[in-house]
Amino acid sequence: MNALRIDHVHLRIPEDEIEHAIEFYQGLLGFPLEGFDEYEAGETPIFHFRLTEDTIIHVRPTDEFVHPERENFDHLAIVLNEDIKDVKQELEDAGVIIEREGTPYGATGEAQAIYVRDPFGYLLELKEPVTETA
Repeated sequence: MNALRIDHVHLRIPEDEIEHAIEFYQGLLGFPLEGFDEYEAGETPIFHFRLTEDTIIHVRPTDEFVHPERENFDHLAIVLNEDIKDVKQELEDAGVIIEREGTPYGATGEAQAIYVRDPFGYLLELKEPVTETA
């Protein structure tokens, strides 16, 4: 098989905390909300946030939400086209706890990153694009 990329990640959230998902993913991280009208109309059980032209995060509100455990889910890595120091400051100013920082190896190499949790306990690695050094 010849994989091209990850299309989407599907996260479950508590049914009564949709506003927290929107505040975090759209408000703090700036990912556009899509499909919410269809969700509210009962046409689909999910809505999503657009990360890039070809990558989204599906969100499924459910009354069967189980808090993610480290043994089952570690993290989702998202490359941002921004200086990670600016992102860190913006999130800290908004009260988001930075769990750790580092320069982890990813699909395209190493880059500066911070780790934060969304309102539901999912760990996100937010990282800069890998830059080539001569």
